[in-house]
Order: sequence, then structure tokens, then C-alpha cells
Amino acid sequence: MDRYIQKAVMYDLFARYYQYRNRDQYEKYMRKHMEYVEKMVKVREEERDDDDGRVRLFHASPNAPAVDVYINGQKVLRNMKYKQLSQYMKVPKGEHRVDIYPAGHTTSPVLSQTVNVLPKMAYTLAVIGDVHRLQLLPIIDEPYAPYGKAKVRFAHFSPDAPAVDIALRSGDLLFRNASFGKVTDYIEAPVNEKLHVDVRVSGTNQVVLSIPNVRFQPNKSYTVVAVGYVSRTPALEVLVLEA
Repeated sequence: MDRYIQKAVMYDLFARYYQYRNRDQYEKYMRKHMEYVEKMVKVREEERDDDDGRVRLFHASPNAPAVDVYINGQKVLRNMKYKQLSQYMKVPKGEHRVDIYPAGHTTSPVLSQTVNVLPKMAYTLAVIGDVHRLQLLPIIDEPYAPYGKAKVRFAHFSPDAPAVDIALRSGDLLFRNASFGKVTDYIEAPVNEKLHVDVRVSGTNQVVLSIPNVRFQPNKSYTVVAVGYVSRTPALEVLVLEA
């Protein structure tokens, strides 16, 4: 930035010197001056953008209808259905009001919450729980993994499922005693291997769900999410989300 400022000032001085002496030279240096002013503006915009956070929405309420999502009164997502995950959206740092409406309606939100977005951070805003007890759960994401490695965490979003343990069929316990609404910390995950993952009732060997052929790729982060119901439909299932 300092270099661009110096160049802009220098060419402005040259242009002023030639303004009434040589029209061609004046225009030449004025064009150079404007070129560096534009570079300054671009850098400032990029620096401002760098302070933005990023948010995405995940509809994880198994019996809630499709929804429209508003941030600060502006519709940002339309007709999001159960299990849908949006792309990340840039959001300025600071507090933002998030309103969730049944798709196509704006009379009364089913969920409203203020979310604080920190600069340069990525968030998943998960809509969880039964339709009459909805929650908006902000989760800080870590989209990047160390080179050649993968990271994984577990999120329990099944309203009627008990606390669970997540283990590999080989016997390694990955996550322990995760209850509804809990999102674990990331751990390092094996890469480029076919894994068989079991979801067990916490503290037991009782498997409530098995996930065969799970493969984590290097340089990526993942969230393994339990959604749905144990006792009714839609049935309990596991989704593997990136980041």
C-alpha cells in the first residue's frame, strides 16, 4: 500500500508540473496517477474483505418444513429442505440477526437469533431440534487441514437419540459420549483408507448405526453428522460434510 501511495503522489506532482506546460505529458502522468489510485482502492477493498467472516446454513431439523433464511432482513437462502447445506457466504464481522421462516412465508419467523461473526472465521449455522423446539447452533469451522492430512469431528443432531460413541469397526474409539447438540473437537483422521464406522450407545457395544466405506481425503476437514430419528421417520442416518 505504501508503495502505491508514493507512486500516486509522485505522478500527481509530475502531472501538476506539466499541466500548463505540456498537455501530452500532463495526461500521461495523470493516467499513471489514476492507475495507482485504483490500485490503492483495490488493496483497501481486499483488506476490508479479509475481515469478513463466512457463514453457511445447515437444515438438520427432521420434521421442520423447508425454510427461507434472512440475514439482517435480507433473504439469502430460499426453500432450504431437510439435510440441505448451503455454500459459504461472506458476512461482515459483527452481530447479525438471522431469521428462519417457513418457505414462502414472512408473517412470523419460526426461529430468530443474533449471531456474532468474528473476522476471518467460518461458521456453520445449524438448524436443529424438533419443529416446535428449534435451535440455531453456530459452529466454528476449520475448513483447512495440514498438508497431506485430514481432520474430522462429530456432530449429534438427532433429537431423540441417546448420547453416543463413535468408533471404528477395528476397535479404535474416535469420539466418546456425544449428546444431542454436541459438536466435538477435530481430530486427525486416516486418509485414503476405507473405514467402517459404528455409532454406539455411549458406554456400550450396542451399535445403532453403521457407516461402511467412509474415506477421508488429504488436505480436507470433515464433520460427520447424525440426523433423523431413532424411533420414527425420517430415520437416523449419518452425513459426511466437508469442513
